[in-house]
Amino acid sequence: MAEFSESPKDRPSEISELPDESQNSVSDFDPCTMRKTKPGLKRLFLTLTVLFSFFLGSPFLLKSIEIYRSPLPFRDIDSLSDSVGSSPLLFPCHFQAIFVGFDNFDAYELGISIKHEMKKLTKHPVCGTCSDSNYTVSVTVDSGSGCARNYNAESTCMWRCGAIGEFDLGGGGDDDGVDEFLGSVLGSCEGFRKVYSVVVVNRGGEVRAVVGKYRHAWIIGGVLEEGMNAMVARVAETFVKVFVNGGKEEGSIHGEFMPVGADGRIVLSFNLLNADPTDWIYGWDFQRIDEILLAPVIKALGPVANISVESQVLYHTPKSSFSYWDEKWDSYIFSTKDLPFFVNSNEWHLDTSIAAGGRSKILQFVVYIPSAKECPLLLQLPNGEISVTNAFISPMWGGVAVWNPPGCSRDSESKHPARHTISPQDLQKVFEIFMGQLRQLFGLKSDSLYAGASGTTNLLASERGFTEWELDVLSRQHTCFNLVSCATTLGSLSRLVQSLPRMIIMDEIGKQVKFSLEAAKLTQSNASLGIYDASAVSSRQARSLAEDAFFHPSIMSVSYYSFEHCFAVYSPFFLPVSMHVLLAAFREWRRYKQETAKYLAWKKKAKVAAS
Repeated sequence: MAEFSESPKDRPSEISELPDESQNSVSDFDPCTMRKTKPGLKRLFLTLTVLFSFFLGSPFLLKSIEIYRSPLPFRDIDSLSDSVGSSPLLFPCHFQAIFVGFDNFDAYELGISIKHEMKKLTKHPVCGTCSDSNYTVSVTVDSGSGCARNYNAESTCMWRCGAIGEFDLGGGGDDDGVDEFLGSVLGSCEGFRKVYSVVVVNRGGEVRAVVGKYRHAWIIGGVLEEGMNAMVARVAETFVKVFVNGGKEEGSIHGEFMPVGADGRIVLSFNLLNADPTDWIYGWDFQRIDEILLAPVIKALGPVANISVESQVLYHTPKSSFSYWDEKWDSYIFSTKDLPFFVNSNEWHLDTSIAAGGRSKILQFVVYIPSAKECPLLLQLPNGEISVTNAFISPMWGGVAVWNPPGCSRDSESKHPARHTISPQDLQKVFEIFMGQLRQLFGLKSDSLYAGASGTTNLLASERGFTEWELDVLSRQHTCFNLVSCATTLGSLSRLVQSLPRMIIMDEIGKQVKFSLEAAKLTQSNASLGIYDASAVSSRQARSLAEDAFFHPSIMSVSYYSFEHCFAVYSPFFLPVSMHVLLAAFREWRRYKQETAKYLAWKKKAKVAAS
């Protein structure tokens, strides 16, 4: 490079002394298309270093905005939804028909006839019932001289031949005594494999059918006088319409409206309302009622729901509807048209329970004591008659019973009337009405009669409020409803999570979904084995866990957005810089290629000139 530091004026003789070829080479050099030095990599290296630093920092940026998502078993959720949606949950049921006093009858033929009649009644089985593919019918014919059984007779639930002779089944009309006797005879059938029995006794007289408190019924009278087909149809109807469907009629509250909260809890709130305490003030001994009447009911409904009880006494609680004086009944009357306006939501402060927070279901049971201005207060039915119970229910809310003080006599004109306590007899009558309302809220019959196509059947009541076969019906229906609700909730959660890729899924949600699926599978297993109570408990857990996962606070507290929204948020910060870096790198790379091409062009020309 030293030769370029001298000026041309110092070397005129040297230029003149160069050969002709060298002079031509220098004169042919074009600085626009050639260069004599190799281009350096320093600028290119610095530019690419900045570019690669952006690329290396991208994973850290993505990691900083990453959303934590616990893995959810989407395939298991879809499998549960498909299994529940494709076929209803059906339980195995076992039935036993016992014919006493029937000579020359074939047990095998009777079993076929009963099952044929049952198929007619179960053409379209619904969820929570039995179908012809998963129930058995055992028949025993006790003719006195011996017993004949069909092939489906259960060895663990054999009818003892001649047992009916030990007790006068039709004497005196003591249905409770007959029920206890049959309960002792058929007690071996009360294992985890539930067997429903109907005892048919052929005697003279009017045919009478009764369903007991356990899992058996009896039909007594001249059943053969009505015909063999009528007898078989009545037995089949008792099996299907009563023991399986719970004796429900058209228009009753359906199973999907069972008043149980999403967490499997029910709060029974009992309220004593004094409309005008200036007339009279009444209280009650609720603790006694709780221990004697409510405790057995809560224990009986334990597999279906976790029930808690609370009570309160309120004052100055007038009703919203109007009543009028009726001379015929010598009372104040309010009709069924006034029922939607009877509950005064502005004055009746009923929702005061702290334990009823969350998704628990509250059922309100109100004892309304009217003021002296409208006492006695009676409920008139649409047919013009007065209601026997003087009470009404509101589906999914609870029930109201109007209790008129004895004589409707005002204490005095004093501003501080004396305090009274409702007598135990009156209080027991009121709570018997509440038990009937609770049965109606659960979709069961409140009266003791079932009117079917084959005749009327008496239904014995239990001191617990619910008979054993009714509890089986509730367990099956509640299991079905809970399982369907669990599958629906988990399916909605699955679709929601997959539609929002940036939704936070905590580990707790993943565990709740996992345990919910395990409880649902356990429910299906218990249902296939006919374990009603265990299936109801596990289904309640499955639904509760599914609801907890769907309404988890981490899901509800954050507003989620798509990746396009995230790009729109961060692009104003990083896009301008990244574009400048990319363009600079591209320009530098292109400059380097151009300069390299110039150097190679000069080198090629110099090589040609040298040769």
